[in-house]
Amino acid sequence: MAKGLSEWDKVYAVFSHPRCADCHVADDRPRWSGAHYRGTRVHAFNVQRGADGSGFGNPGLRCTTCHFSSNSKALHGPPGAENWHLAPAEMAWFGKSSAEICAQIKDPLRNGNRSLKDIALHVRDDRLVAWGWAPGPDREPAPGSAEATYQAIEDWAAAGASCPPGQ
Repeated sequence: MAKGLSEWDKVYAVFSHPRCADCHVADDRPRWSGAHYRGTRVHAFNVQRGADGSGFGNPGLRCTTCHFSSNSKALHGPPGAENWHLAPAEMAWFGKSSAEICAQIKDPLRNGNRSLKDIALHVRDDRLVAWGWAPGPDREPAPGSAEATYQAIEDWAAAGASCPPGQ
């Protein structure tokens, strides 16, 4: 069990990091985080998930209005990756504890109907997820790498996928 929880701690460090959690929100408003923002704040320009719940924004202000398929070269310019959008609200991680995210990741109703193997592959292979480790100038990347996080999920699952106690 201790091995599993130590692997989960690596996963949680990534999932709770601003590069991931800022777009895994429940309230339809992505966040901006970083030293140049002096903490965390709601995305400017009234950016929202979208009335259709798609995560791609509202008509007239889709995420791809500013977020292209690659990072802007300008300091603090819009970051970019293919298929830029918010995660579904049921996959919200922002502000959640390790125990809450752990239980959520294991629940197909709250993880996109994915197995733990599917989640590991999503983290390793999805280009939007990969952005978290290459976020552009003056943005702190998520800890580790996509491959290391994939392996931590695999090792956590192999050890029984136990969750830390609730808080």
